[in-house]
Amino acid sequence: MRADQPDTPGTAGGGALSGIVVADFGRVLAGPYMTMLLADLGADVIKIERPGSGDDTRAWGPPFADGEATYFLGVNRNKRSVSLDLTAPEDLAAARAIVDRADVLVENFRPGTMEKLGLGYEDVRATNPGLVYCSVTGFGTAEGARLPGYDLLVQAMGGLMSVTGEPDGAGTKTGVALVDVITGLHAGLGVLAALRHRDLTGRGQRVEVSLLTSLLSALTNQAAAHLGAGVVPRAMGNRHPSIAPYEVFDAQDRPLVLAVGNDRQFRSLCDRIGRPELADDPRFATNTARVAHREDLVAALAGPLSGRTADGWFEELTAAGVPCGPINDLAAAFGLADRLGLAPRVPESAAGPGQVVNPIRLDATPPSYRAAPPRLGEHTEELLAALGRTARTP
Repeated sequence: MRADQPDTPGTAGGGALSGIVVADFGRVLAGPYMTMLLADLGADVIKIERPGSGDDTRAWGPPFADGEATYFLGVNRNKRSVSLDLTAPEDLAAARAIVDRADVLVENFRPGTMEKLGLGYEDVRATNPGLVYCSVTGFGTAEGARLPGYDLLVQAMGGLMSVTGEPDGAGTKTGVALVDVITGLHAGLGVLAALRHRDLTGRGQRVEVSLLTSLLSALTNQAAAHLGAGVVPRAMGNRHPSIAPYEVFDAQDRPLVLAVGNDRQFRSLCDRIGRPELADDPRFATNTARVAHREDLVAALAGPLSGRTADGWFEELTAAGVPCGPINDLAAAFGLADRLGLAPRVPESAAGPGQVVNPIRLDATPPSYRAAPPRLGEHTEELLAALGRTARTP
């Protein structure tokens, strides 16, 4: 932390990013998710919000917990909130003072907004040349700057919905704003790389990440099939375009997922369901053959698999090295993580209700959960006082 940076006891952790100050202008999900992960690792994240309403997700409910939208609570722990009207000169000056003392700035306004405020990269690097300036956009800063960066739009326009859902469907979004999350992870990696560069050279730099290119990268095998082989992938329901059997089957009581990734696993599956001859059938002896004869394969497996419960198959097939499992709801998923000793929940007293742990495990500088998501403007007075300023009268 810089010597002139305002500090509040309990907000700075002893983590790997302790001493790093983040001026967080991010809103909704991609930016806040990324900055929460940085905060868990020890960074001091100052969340700059508009007076009166704050981050849009503060109003995205139900559900609510203790009167706060759980959407907002899920991505804003370990942060301090300062309420500033960036259209008011005195508040804008206070925001600039925070930026001048920061190591990282994160923003996801429509391209050009920060420049109009005098907070663009070229503006602030003049007084803070070591600043890592991270911009998250929907479709980039050129022709795509006019397009609004909403996750659902990017899922649709970026091709994800075309490969999700049933083959004869109109396209289906994922059950969570996955593009925002993926973009937040890419942005965080870019920030860490830029901080490493600054450690070596003393110079900051601009980091730009868009939702569209993050999605195209995350499409991995589907994108490679298109670019490398000219394939235009289509939705296949729960099936995989290149692996079989890799889909959902009906067990005796509920659905069961099989994810057979190689010939050895397939042979073990055939032995356990009482159909060992299937592994030597030319139609099924290799993965490529199984994909080519998928319908015959599914017909051969469906009968035996329907004869036992999903939990019964899970126990037996897992013991035989065959990847499989029932389709859990979230309650069952958290229960599974509990049974596996993964401790998926943050103790409520540490960071407020309903917090999922940071999945990164570090043995020397682990994530910490120091503070609940802040109330809007909770830290305005103390932060402005530390900057030698007073809160603006509404």
